[in-house]
Amino acid sequence: MARVVVDVMPKPEILDPQGKAVQGALPRLGFEGVVDVRQGKRFELELDGEATEAVLAEVHQMAQTLLSNPVIEDYDVRVIS
Repeated sequence: MARVVVDVMPKPEILDPQGKAVQGALPRLGFEGVVDVRQGKRFELELDGEATEAVLAEVHQMAQTLLSNPVIEDYDVRVIS
């Protein structure tokens, strides 16, 4: 069984109001020194079999068509143990 993580984040040029809200709340809660916050999504997929190139290509297709919006988000696929 393979475990794959897809991390989805807003592209750098896209405004992130949720990240800004978190950034503004941190100092009010006593956490200092945070310069920027970007909020994203994480998907953990458990797949049958090994994480072959073909399987990872399919995960990339999933990320492009369902898990992310390629107009405003970037994604990263990685295999975890």
